[in-house]
Amino acid sequence: MRLALYQPDIPQNTGTLLRTAACLGIAVDVIGPTGFDMTDRTLRRAGLDYLDHVAIQRHESIGAFQAWRATVRPPPRLILLSAHAATSHTDFTYFPTDILMLGRESAGVPDTVRRLADAQIRVAMAPGLRSLNVAIAGAIVLGEALRQTHGFPASPLPTTE
Repeated sequence: MRLALYQPDIPQNTGTLLRTAACLGIAVDVIGPTGFDMTDRTLRRAGLDYLDHVAIQRHESIGAFQAWRATVRPPPRLILLSAHAATSHTDFTYFPTDILMLGRESAGVPDTVRRLADAQIRVAMAPGLRSLNVAIAGAIVLGEALRQTHGFPASPLPTTE
């Protein structure tokens, strides 16, 4: 399982998603250009010291990401999280090799990127509300995907000292 962040706008959300990925043992693809200077200094505020524990792969463009994706075996499905999708994240069947893509906070993804997705899913929400924060939506869907694929990392038992 991987997360892909398409041209993220807000460093705090990116840092939060990187921290989440580190804690869950998930690699992250960042597809540029980003809406901020993506340096460790910028991300440390939200990602804290977790950035050293996450595998981040940067792609200059969606074309570069697609070229990389074409080399992966078995070929991973690209699952787009979208507030406009018809399928709820809880009604979708995930594979351990899936890549969960999150769009820009300000604009989602363009139709050209939307067409690259093998599936589109949404987080079920109360009627009349538009969308969740991208980091929250990513964590919710990632949790369901890891639950279904038994992909959560094994947690050590707490000590009684």
